[in-house]
Amino acid sequence: MDKITLVVLGDPAEPVFKKLQTLTPEVEIKIGRTAESLQPEVARARVLFHWLGDKDQVRQVLALAPGLEWIHARYAGLDNLLSPELIESPVPLTNGSGVFSQSLGEFVILGALYFAKDVPRLLKSKAEHKWDVFDVHELSRQTMGIVGHGDIGRAIAWRAKALGMRVLALRRNPAPRPGDEHVDRVYANADIHAMLPECDYVAAAAPLTPDTKGLMGPREFASMKPDAIIMNVGRGPVIDEPAMIEALRSKQIRGAALDVFAVEPLPPESPLWSMENVLISPHTADHTTTWIEDAMDFFLAQFARWRNGEQLKNVVDKRAGY
Repeated sequence: MDKITLVVLGDPAEPVFKKLQTLTPEVEIKIGRTAESLQPEVARARVLFHWLGDKDQVRQVLALAPGLEWIHARYAGLDNLLSPELIESPVPLTNGSGVFSQSLGEFVILGALYFAKDVPRLLKSKAEHKWDVFDVHELSRQTMGIVGHGDIGRAIAWRAKALGMRVLALRRNPAPRPGDEHVDRVYANADIHAMLPECDYVAAAAPLTPDTKGLMGPREFASMKPDAIIMNVGRGPVIDEPAMIEALRSKQIRGAALDVFAVEPLPPESPLWSMENVLISPHTADHTTTWIEDAMDFFLAQFARWRNGEQLKNVVDKRAGY
């Protein structure tokens, strides 16, 4: 059998790349930060593993690798990867959807509990040595709304339902599918303004596409309950950040728990830093102690499927963007 050439866009010094040695000697591996640094092996590459690098580097690999058969992207988000050339290419693309979803689902539950039990007030009272008795919310009496019911959304729904919450979900196609057993009602995207007023918590878990950019804007915040919480574990620009800040300032909504932002790192001058009703996570909700290894293990399992002619997981609809 001819040797398979695998090229990897990434830093060759990454310790986790040692795991790729389990593929040798049957697989020829070339790792580099740029398409140019992958020469000359890139010309005979059959597989591209996109660990790091922008869409321009991927576009260059496409141009240099006429025999490319499959591209795998480490992350679930593809907005920084998809180019017109990649979208038009017949080469299938898979991503890391599902690898990090469980931890992101946990962050949403953390955000819900943070506000339901008023953790900021508890911490303030402790700092003041103050015995401050107050009422708290019970999650089992509240509603979780999920904007973007994909793999992350399903991880959120499973956890919210386990806590006895009423769960509503919004997605492009509301037709029944696996995972709906943890959802009380599924709404089509066009019905977002019917769903939002029902929710005590709204978790944005949608991919970033032209259709979802700014999906949560002024009209959407106006549709939410005054004591509702917005949470984002998808992509920052899915939320219109100035509109959210204004909704938080004016008490149009109660608070926010955010792991992703329109600009990252979040600029020091952002008003979100000083808002008492905002919980900020620096895009670390999916950075578990094993997230790097998990991403690599998923690729290795995918590679085994590809080499054996089996169906790949997470094949992306490149035109849809996820």
